[in-house]
Amino acid sequence: MELSKKCFVFRWQPLLLVMVVMGLSSCGVYSFTGASIPPEAKTVSVQYFSNHALLVEPTLSPIFTDALRDKFTGQTNLAMQERNGDLALEGSIVEYKTTPVAIQGDQTSALNRLTITIEVRFTNKYEPEKDFDTKFTQFIDYPSGTDYNAAKTDLIDQITEMLADDIFNKAVINW
Repeated sequence: MELSKKCFVFRWQPLLLVMVVMGLSSCGVYSFTGASIPPEAKTVSVQYFSNHALLVEPTLSPIFTDALRDKFTGQTNLAMQERNGDLALEGSIVEYKTTPVAIQGDQTSALNRLTITIEVRFTNKYEPEKDFDTKFTQFIDYPSGTDYNAAKTDLIDQITEMLADDIFNKAVINW
């Protein structure tokens, strides 16, 4: 009889663990990403980030806006709302530039740097002390011999993902 009780307990432990994990992940305050979101917050809105940089890359605005929306919907239980979400993000692209960074002895550049800066206004309806208006900058260095037009899509994707991570972390992880 003692052995059957142990088997019964061990058989149900995985199910119990799964139920606890699911219960915690559905809670508004706790998330496996480390996000700290007020339990009453149910929605997020991410406005279209227009491009105000001196050099305008036409695909950058939609790529960045989608990356930020995907980050919030993929890493939280918040529903995307067109406007006036419980958490709201808006802003613009203020810098997009390529500069030489590793000048060699023959005055040529070994590396170029693509830099993107985004200005973000974040508002938290339930915790206004966490609101911010901040610029976020990320860059990637790439070999100067690289065909920029062929590589720019991949470079932009990488940088926008890093920027989305930075903004998400500041907004809901408070790093």
